[in-house]
Order: sequence, then structure tokens, then C-alpha cells
Amino acid sequence: MRWTWVGLTALAWVAVGCKSVGPYQRDPNEEDALSSNVPVIRAPPKDRCVALGKSSVRGPCDDALYLGSEYTRRLAVGDEVCLEGGYGEEPGAACKARAAVIDTGTNRVKLEVRQARPDSRWFKSEMRHAWYEEGALVDLYLAERGY
Repeated sequence: MRWTWVGLTALAWVAVGCKSVGPYQRDPNEEDALSSNVPVIRAPPKDRCVALGKSSVRGPCDDALYLGSEYTRRLAVGDEVCLEGGYGEEPGAACKARAAVIDTGTNRVKLEVRQARPDSRWFKSEMRHAWYEEGALVDLYLAERGY
């Protein structure tokens, strides 16, 4: 009987230990899910291409919409992205604000701003986190291409 109780206690301790990272540490992703400290950037109610109606730029906009959607859906943890000056391309010299994908979820990408030039709207936002709906990032892709 005594060994059964010890075995069950040890099993319970292992089960609890697998879920937590320690008594004084919290899993930041789990904390984000439970609190509103990390903002969620929502997608616009309708995409920019729909607003163009039947104009001559609608076709190229739809093509860009497709490319932006594919790029955004393929983002994975560890990828670097350009938030200003080239979203959808490798962050190069023209990129004013660089970010890294630190988590993904259904229809969401969590980004952390890593570096921003002084002429960027992201300046002084380094190390900030935000969840972006895929549609919000696709909208950024379209906006940077003039749609």
C-alpha cells in the first residue's frame, strides 16, 4: 500500500512537471493566451483588392494577394521578416524594421520587433510582441506594393 501511494505521487509529480517550466517561471506563450498583454492586430474587414472593383489594377492586385497569402502562411518560428520596407522579401538594406516569428497559431503569427531604423514607425518598439492575423500581414504586403 505504501509503495502504491509513493508511485502515484511520483506519477502525479511527473505529470505536473511536464506541463510547467518551474515554480517561478512561466511559459510566455501560455501566459499570452491567458492575458491581454500581447496585442492582436486584426485583418481588415475586406481586402484591398475588393475595394478596387473592376479596375485594370484588380488582376495584379489579386496576384499580389495570392503571393502575400502564400508567403504569410509559410512563415515558421525563427523566420525573419521585414515589417516596413519589404514585407514578403528577405530583410535587406531597404528594410526599415526587422522582426522575427516567435510563435504561430491558427490564422495567427506572433512577431517580435528585433531592429528598427530611426526613420521607421517601429523605432523604439524593439522587443515588443504582437499577434498578427494572417490577413493583417497580407494587407501589409498589398499596402507596400501600392494597392
